[in-house]
Amino acid sequence: MNQGKYVFSQIMDFLPQRIFDKYVKEYHGNKYVKHFTCWNQLLCMVFGQLTNRQSLRDLVVALDAHGKKSYHLGFGKNITLSNLAKANENRNCKIFEDFAYHLITIAREFKHNKDFEIKGQVYAFDSSTIDLCLSIFWWAKFRRNKGGIKLNTLFDVNTQIPAFIHISTASSHDVNAMDFLIYEIGAYYIFDRGYIDYTRLYKIDQFEAFFVIRAKTNLKFRRIYSRKYDKSSGVKSDQIGKLNGFYISKEYPKKLRKVRFYDEETSRTFVFLTNNMELPAKQIAFLYKQRWQVELFFKWIKQHLKVKSFWGTSENAVKIQIYTAVTTYCLVSILQKNIKTDKSTYKILQVLSLSLLDKTPVKEILTNNDYKNDSKPIHNQLKIKLF
Repeated sequence: MNQGKYVFSQIMDFLPQRIFDKYVKEYHGNKYVKHFTCWNQLLCMVFGQLTNRQSLRDLVVALDAHGKKSYHLGFGKNITLSNLAKANENRNCKIFEDFAYHLITIAREFKHNKDFEIKGQVYAFDSSTIDLCLSIFWWAKFRRNKGGIKLNTLFDVNTQIPAFIHISTASSHDVNAMDFLIYEIGAYYIFDRGYIDYTRLYKIDQFEAFFVIRAKTNLKFRRIYSRKYDKSSGVKSDQIGKLNGFYISKEYPKKLRKVRFYDEETSRTFVFLTNNMELPAKQIAFLYKQRWQVELFFKWIKQHLKVKSFWGTSENAVKIQIYTAVTTYCLVSILQKNIKTDKSTYKILQVLSLSLLDKTPVKEILTNNDYKNDSKPIHNQLKIKLF
C-alpha cells in the first residue's frame, strides 16, 4: 500500500482530509482559489513543523528545492512566499482550529491509559507566555514596549494530549481563561494558586466536577472537623471547613477540604484546597503533582515545534501556525499508536525530520532503528517535582 510513496505522504494519510474539507467548506476557505488550496496550505505548514523550518522564507526555499515532488507530496503548485503568506494572513484560522480539535479527539481515544492511578478524567490547566516584538506584532500588546501571547492549555494528564487551547494576549489575566472551559461531570481539574478565584471554583463544583488547587499563603480557613489520614504518607493534616471572610464566604459558600502535605523531594510543605471529600489525602497531593505535566508539555512543544518563532505577523497567521503545531503533535501521537512503536514522540520527530522524502514504509523506519533509553513517554523525559 505504501510502496513508492514518500514517508511524508504516508504520514499525511493519517489526516482525515474529508473532515478538513468539511471545515474548509463551512468557512469558505477555498473561495476564489484556483490552485493553492487550504489542504495544500495545511500540508506545507505541517512539513515546516516536521522539518523545523526557522521562517516562512526558509520553508518556501525547502519546498522549492523539492518542486518536482510537490504533486506527490500534496503541496500543489504555485507555492511562493507571497502565496503562502497571503494564505496564512487571509484564510480563516477557525478551519485549522476546528481540525486540530478533531485530531485531539482522535488522539485522546487512541492514547487512553486504563492503568492510570486515578479513575476518571484528570486535567491540568495552566498558561505559558510567548514574548513577541511589539513593533511587528502590534496586536499583541503586553507591556509598554513588549508584546506577547498566552497559551492557556487544558492538558489531559491520562493521554498526554492537550484537550483545549485558548490563545489570548499576554496582558489577559490567567483566571479569565477559566471562563472558556466546559467542565465535565466527575472530572478532576488541577490548578496552581494563580487561578484562585472562588466564584469560578464554585462554578466547577456546581457542574459536579472536582478541583485541586494550591492555596495562597493568606488563606483564611475555618476548620469544622479533621479527617483521619496516613501520617507516614507525607500528609500533615486533612481538614473540612469553610472560607472565613465576608466576601469570599459568599463567593464559595459550601464546605471545602484543606490538605497539608510535606514533599520530601523538595523539603517543602504545600497546602491544597479541593471540593472532593472522598479521595485519600495522599491522592489529592498526587493529583496536584500531575499539574507539572502541562509545564513539561509547554517546554516540549516550544523546543521541538515552531510556536516561538512565527512565520507571519498577523493574529490570524500566528493562530494558524499554533494550531498546525497542535495538529502535528496529535498526528505524531496517532502515528505512534498506529504503528505500535515504543519510541518517544521526540525520537519520532527526529527520525521523521530526516526521512520525510524517503520511500521506505514509515513503520519500517520507526521500528527498525534501535535507540537506547527511547521508550520513555514525554512526561518521564524530565523529572517531575511537585512544584
